[in-house]
Amino acid sequence: MFDILGSTNRTCDGVSRRNFLRVGSLAVGGLTLPNLLRGEALAKESGTSARRKAVILVWQAGGPSHLDMYDLKPTAPAEYRGEFKPIPTNVPGIEVGEHLPLQAAMFDKFSVVRSAFHTNAGHGMGSQWMLTGYQPTIEVNDNIYPSCGSVVAALRGPNEPGMPAYCNVPNRLDLGKAAYLGASFNPFSPDSNPNDQGFQVRNMKLPGNLSLSRLERRQQLLGQVDTIRRDIDTKGDIVGLDKFYLDAFEMVTNEKALRAFDIHKEDPRLREKYGRNDLGQSCLLARRLVESGVTYVTVQAGGGWDTHGNNFAELKNRLLPQFDRAVAALVDDLFVRGLQEEVLVMAMGEFGRTPRINPQAGRDHWPGAMSVLFAGGGLQMGQAIGTTDSKAEYPTSKPYTPGCVLSTMYHTLGIDHHHVFYDQGRRPLPVLNEGQPIPELVG
Repeated sequence: MFDILGSTNRTCDGVSRRNFLRVGSLAVGGLTLPNLLRGEALAKESGTSARRKAVILVWQAGGPSHLDMYDLKPTAPAEYRGEFKPIPTNVPGIEVGEHLPLQAAMFDKFSVVRSAFHTNAGHGMGSQWMLTGYQPTIEVNDNIYPSCGSVVAALRGPNEPGMPAYCNVPNRLDLGKAAYLGASFNPFSPDSNPNDQGFQVRNMKLPGNLSLSRLERRQQLLGQVDTIRRDIDTKGDIVGLDKFYLDAFEMVTNEKALRAFDIHKEDPRLREKYGRNDLGQSCLLARRLVESGVTYVTVQAGGGWDTHGNNFAELKNRLLPQFDRAVAALVDDLFVRGLQEEVLVMAMGEFGRTPRINPQAGRDHWPGAMSVLFAGGGLQMGQAIGTTDSKAEYPTSKPYTPGCVLSTMYHTLGIDHHHVFYDQGRRPLPVLNEGQPIPELVG
């Protein structure tokens, strides 16, 4: 799975959605690369499918407005329905918001679950729940439980040796880390905007005064430093650093990984189709990465979905046009390349928005109902699953929890969501403690 983050944005609680990679550098090496590369043996060890399945999660940090995108209520009172009108899709009987015309024209390649929900309206806690499947009991900005991308990295590994299993693009997701699984399952992140003309992956570029032969000597020296305990951090930030540095060395010297991140090789016309902005180019980079062997990618959709004020102007003028274009281009590109059965695309945030519009023409946090978009991955497409009440406040049919959403994703990858991990206290913790794959999607 691969995570893609947009530009720096802060939600109403002041939490930054941009988080630069920070790993303490050893004086002998000075490498600042994140996690990664697990061999193909991991898939065999965990009993997962050998097919090249992958996931791209477009993470809409802040919480997208379900009422203005996929679950419009045109007959509701004005203070609920808002400014936007529904438009028909190419699937009879399914409508979406008027500012999603590209997705509407190809909705037979999508399915939307309109009846997802949970019960926590905090950004950090809602994000933890949607990204891990576990409800935290305190508001924190670090992982208590491992993110779904880290679980995939641990149980499945990469689809190609020498590639990361799990990436965040363009920057690391605040709540996308491995927690008790250890640092070797944290995401790799380029920490650079792929829409920039001079885009390059900072963590894969050798310093000017460091030759490859010199790096190899430093790597050998690191192998001799075996008296340092690197598994003492209970949050998992130091666990696995021996493997971390081995993987870092492999990434820096791996032409396959370098080529995968070289978005400049793409046809300029295709880059324009995705949109020349951080979201569009991050989605294109995500496609390059899964095609090259990354298993899980998370994309943060441009940032700014926390629309407490000017909800309709923000959605109409920036958020929805960029999102519609990027996601439609991504799904179409996967079909053109014959990857629609192998790659699952998902789009969601930590919750929906309040059905009642506030005095600032905005919508506030609302976990009682939200929409989750799916495309590809061998799932059943062309559906609108579940219903909400007349004001889109709560599900009225087929209510699905975060565990249901994530178990559907794990099912696609061939991962048993009942698999049990053990934390530092040797407590057994299953991948998910509730939820089953959504039957309308898995067939």
